[in-house]
Amino acid sequence: MTTLVLTHSASLDHVTPPGHPERPDRIRAIDEVLAEDRFKCLARGEAPEGSLDSVALCHNEHYIAEVRHISPSDGLVYLDSDTSMSPGTWEAVMRGVGGAIAATEAVVAGRASNAFVATRPPGHHAEAGRAMGFCFFDQAAIAARHAQRKHGIGRVAVVDFDVHHGNGTQDIFWADRTVMYCSTHQMPLFPGSGAAGERGDHDTIVNAPLASGDGGTKFRSAFENLILPRLETFAPELFIVSAGFDAHSRDPLAGLNLEASDFGWVTRKLMDIADATAGGRIVSVLEGGYNLQGLQESVAAHVAALMGA
Repeated sequence: MTTLVLTHSASLDHVTPPGHPERPDRIRAIDEVLAEDRFKCLARGEAPEGSLDSVALCHNEHYIAEVRHISPSDGLVYLDSDTSMSPGTWEAVMRGVGGAIAATEAVVAGRASNAFVATRPPGHHAEAGRAMGFCFFDQAAIAARHAQRKHGIGRVAVVDFDVHHGNGTQDIFWADRTVMYCSTHQMPLFPGSGAAGERGDHDTIVNAPLASGDGGTKFRSAFENLILPRLETFAPELFIVSAGFDAHSRDPLAGLNLEASDFGWVTRKLMDIADATAGGRIVSVLEGGYNLQGLQESVAAHVAALMGA
């Protein structure tokens, strides 16, 4: 089996305002680095369009209908000051949902060892009934719930190393004892959530906030001393990774100062636990990462680790 990468050209059709960090060039940069010879053995496919029923696994129907209704035929419509829709946004969002589910299907069925879904916009800030932080629907959360509902998987871990806390994923699984959400992130920083004391109704929320400038040593320590032991105890049957690369030292939106090697390291650590508890099953979905060089380096390290390189 091989590592599966799913993309779709619709990711380029979600247009944001001039100067916006979450832009189509992010996908072009990822496509460019994954076209290198070292990645020629990847299995590749197109992300299918997701269904509204799948979105409703994690988002309320009124909110879904609202997002669909305000999708513009031209120009931009703003849901908040930094989250907007263009005519291509709805399809891009639904391809992201479909890609996360298709990757999960392939990994659960054993057609791929693991998978990386390289679509945009990101999703981990989207709460059950609210878009924010460039995000509309939470693909990682939807993939986790789909695996449980369709395949009877009991315990799922969603691990988020984006530099911003995934308030949407935390919101969706706050009262759920069957999903463990683990996050490293910079604090204080948008969206303001993610304190260590935020633990959920069943102690299945694991937040490890870091300070600006902490760097790779403290990032790795947070995983080794807190997150990885909690994951080992929880023994997930499937891992979903919210793979944000905006903690890279080059990124303009934060200051955690990680390097590409840190993303490769944490990927291998998660794979070790997945091998022990989940039959190696990992599905990774793209979140943030806004400096194109840093994004390329980080995605390359992440995907190479998934491949076992």
